[in-house]
Amino acid sequence: MIADTIGERTALESWYPLPEGTAQYPVEYIETHGVIKLREADDRVTVGITERATAETKNTLMNFHRKTVDFTGLDGAELSAWLGSKMGEADPLDRDDGDALSDSSVLLDKLANDAPIINLVNSICIDGIHSGASDIHLECSGGMVRVRYRIDGALRTIRTIEGNRFAAISSRIKIMANLNILERRQPQDGRITVSVGEEHVDLRVSIIPVTGGESIVLRILGKKTAASSLPELGFTAEQVSRLRGLLRLPHGLILVTGPTGSGKTTTLNAILSEIVSDAVKIITIEDPVEFLVPGVNQIQTNEHIGLGFDTLLRRVLRQDPNIIMIGEIRDSATAEIALRSALTGHLVLSTLHTNDTASVIPRLINMGVEPYLTASVLKGAAAQRLVRKICPRCKTARTITVEESRILALAGIQTDTLYAGSGCETCGHTGFAGRTVISELFCSDAGLEELIMGRENSGGISAYLRRQGMRSLLQDGLQKVAEGLTTIGEVEREVLIAEGDG
Repeated sequence: MIADTIGERTALESWYPLPEGTAQYPVEYIETHGVIKLREADDRVTVGITERATAETKNTLMNFHRKTVDFTGLDGAELSAWLGSKMGEADPLDRDDGDALSDSSVLLDKLANDAPIINLVNSICIDGIHSGASDIHLECSGGMVRVRYRIDGALRTIRTIEGNRFAAISSRIKIMANLNILERRQPQDGRITVSVGEEHVDLRVSIIPVTGGESIVLRILGKKTAASSLPELGFTAEQVSRLRGLLRLPHGLILVTGPTGSGKTTTLNAILSEIVSDAVKIITIEDPVEFLVPGVNQIQTNEHIGLGFDTLLRRVLRQDPNIIMIGEIRDSATAEIALRSALTGHLVLSTLHTNDTASVIPRLINMGVEPYLTASVLKGAAAQRLVRKICPRCKTARTITVEESRILALAGIQTDTLYAGSGCETCGHTGFAGRTVISELFCSDAGLEELIMGRENSGGISAYLRRQGMRSLLQDGLQKVAEGLTTIGEVEREVLIAEGDG
């Protein structure tokens, strides 16, 4: 606190009339931080501060104004009286917005009587949720705000807005996410929980400063009540059979791997829906909880209060679970506890960020897990990507080209016909509708354990797995091309195609 630096206080009324409207700080900021703008000239700002103002707040204001800032002490009671009078003068629209700020669930679908900027932000979020977008991007450049939705993995510009409205849009989102509306130099992260009808949706907020303004991304994390099944996600009958065999094991570690946005969490929840029963206790540790699975005890991490994956995992082990699902193994501490949990009688499911299944093993060892421990507990791993599916309503057949024939031959596939989507209203005139998994999967055996103990690199492990019959990501993707589910272009976007990949 900076109470001892306030010095002699002045009466707030001696500064009347105070700046108002857009020339004044928002009432919520004044109330929270105990500061108020008293005067502003071209080269100087005078700010009144109370005992509640912190050094961090002073620093934020100095950086925000980018001109000389003079601070003068105010009596906190006088500022509270002024706030009371302003709130008493506020119209019902302002009070309704304030109620929304104090509620943990912002009711986005109740748009009636909201201020225009609130309507605008709400409509952007609602449209994104209803369109099935995974992310909402807002960027200001060239005097315009561009709003883009990521749908089925591809970004689409949905609308453009006048650039002079971006500051208000940014402030509204920051207020909803309980962030500092005056901070424009540092990245900020937050979360908004919203309700649209009966559906509760989390929006993970990321704001970073860029040249000329900010880039805002809202990740839509719907708490869906049911997960898709493994076949619905796109796993082949053989892969589903092998996964189900792994899930019957009493203990061990099963991993799903792939880059961010490849559907790993969705696959884990599909797996959970297969194994939930009265006979087993399942506990998950997730960031965030995306699917609500009946019969499963689900925990959401909270790093702000020290509840990370490793801390929660230690506590969860005291709950006598049969199966533990860890949303992601991010560090060596979590990796060590996860593998030792698998060694001591638990079936552990988790994810890693690697490009293929073979890279799982050196990744764990690089995290500090001893090879003997990895060899003992790792029972299998699946790597996956998501590719867009050709819309069945506008699918058309065409003759294959020589180059396409050559690419399919890498996977041992021969066909004279391929398929494409001509575009329709169902899929937004893109030719695609929805996404499917392409994947590769291995189950551990004595030969693989020996390679792990010998610290074999990922290339040697991959070669061994292929000799054992594992179908690669490329082979699985090209097979789906031949079946008319997707296109070579989609597979190329997710998997590197090179000679010898088959």
